[in-house]
Amino acid sequence: MAEAESVVVIGLGRFGSALALELMESGTEVLGIDGDEDIVQAHNGLLTHVVRADSTKEETLRQLSVSEFSSAVVAIGGDIQANILTASLLLKLGIPNIWAKAVSDPHGEILQQLGVSHVIYPEKDMGKRVAHLVRGVMQDYIEIGENFAVVKTTPPREIIGVPLGKARIRSNHGVTVTAFNRDGVWSYTTLETVIAATDIILIAGESKRVEAFSRLI
Repeated sequence: MAEAESVVVIGLGRFGSALALELMESGTEVLGIDGDEDIVQAHNGLLTHVVRADSTKEETLRQLSVSEFSSAVVAIGGDIQANILTASLLLKLGIPNIWAKAVSDPHGEILQQLGVSHVIYPEKDMGKRVAHLVRGVMQDYIEIGENFAVVKTTPPREIIGVPLGKARIRSNHGVTVTAFNRDGVWSYTTLETVIAATDIILIAGESKRVEAFSRLI
């Protein structure tokens, strides 16, 4: 099973389960590992393979051929020690792409010091995302890096009915309208694109600027 399009997900709680199921939906084969028999049974038939095992034991991971995978996700959240031990073993097994969930900044720093290539903070990142949505009229908000974001929102009046090349959005507001949705169909924008009041637009730029632009009436 351990091919290019296969991932091992260790820890099938809410985050790990959602991740594993989404990978399956996109056509990626998934080996799910969890220490809880009820959780394993609940995922039986939903993932390519799912097993009950202790991921903190090197021999167990070797028996499951985890070392043959190129990508692994440590989604254990309730037991920080198990999370760190599992990540350490995956590094020892030589897996090149390791994603590990961190529940706090100190936890994340430990994972980074171990050499984990991707440390993720699901709760923290979602909290920041929702905070941006609550403050404005944005329909969706995705932060890319420390100070760049892509926002889905309704167009302000100043750009409606005007070709984007003449609206001078980037010079006036420091953001770029990258795409628009009309009648359920997304399309890239050009300098000749004319935005209608009923369109939905995607704007990209510095986080503060895209948030400010989304608040324009």
